[in-house]
Amino acid sequence: MNEPWILLIAALLPALLVFLTAFYLIRQLAGDLRGELRNELTAARGREQKQDDHRHTLPLRLQAYERLTLFLERITPGPLVLRVHKRNMTAEMLHRELLATIREEFDHNVTQQIYVSDGVWQRVRQAKEETVRLVNLAYEQAGDQASGTAYSQRVFELAAGLKHMPSQVALFAIREEVRRLF
Repeated sequence: MNEPWILLIAALLPALLVFLTAFYLIRQLAGDLRGELRNELTAARGREQKQDDHRHTLPLRLQAYERLTLFLERITPGPLVLRVHKRNMTAEMLHRELLATIREEFDHNVTQQIYVSDGVWQRVRQAKEETVRLVNLAYEQAGDQASGTAYSQRVFELAAGLKHMPSQVALFAIREEVRRLF
């Protein structure tokens, strides 16, 4: 009588071991797959979020590049002097007005730095500072008793002596960065 039970147990025991082993392995595999699927879903959501952010920020970045380009054009010494110089201005008055205009233009565009790279922003700041230096140097050379016209002429002469306008160097950096966006 014990023989049929022993045979049954002997037959069922390996099957039970195979079943439990398969169950354990399938459960492990399913857990790994769920983890991989979860990671892939998270990565896909991240890519989708990044694309969505890019879609929203790209117009803002382009607008920042446009505004900084306009700023750099407006502080280029020649156009700046022509725009600010008024009849009967003294060198001192024109100097003060040029510096105030550069400062106002810069302050108006300072928030654009969050949309551009640090390198471009440094070039923009450097262009502003070099333009201020040029305006100050021209004022020192012309003298505070000079007329606004003589001072303007000195600004033009100093600017003409430069190999590259400070604003042109920054504009080149902006154009390069915008090209990399597309």
